[in-house]
Amino acid sequence: MPLIDTLASLLSRASRAMGLETVDSFPPGHAYGRTRWSKAYFDIASDLGADQMESAICASISNTPLVFAHIRNPTPRMQRALLAIIEARLRRADAPADLAYLLVQAYRSPHTPEIVPGLRAAIAANAGIDPAIQAHAVLAFLGDAPAGFGVVEMQAG
Repeated sequence: MPLIDTLASLLSRASRAMGLETVDSFPPGHAYGRTRWSKAYFDIASDLGADQMESAICASISNTPLVFAHIRNPTPRMQRALLAIIEARLRRADAPADLAYLLVQAYRSPHTPEIVPGLRAAIAANAGIDPAIQAHAVLAFLGDAPAGFGVVEMQAG
């Protein structure tokens, strides 16, 4: 049935080109081709460019940070969106351990780019212990990170 397969392939390509499909990854050949997201949480039209896709996902993270859990191998920009929320909560003296644990989960993959030097090593050093302790260790590491990485200094109190 090569004719049916060919027609199905053409119909699929046309549907994607018109933006009628929801995608769960960047277009082929993109620098972050391993990044995947759940279609159930991110309604990204197939006719958007890669930058528009990433912007939409970052906006979703900014509005609802827990959706970060539904992204595999997040891009540096997606991670910075989550770090901005963590920073804002730390400024309010709120310990966002739930969000820090999302970073821990993302860094389990060796394909997740490291945006704060040493973060992967800090997470690996606490592997195998209670998730709450891991999250607090990540928060402590981020609090000690140089300000140039956009991470706020934690205040004792």
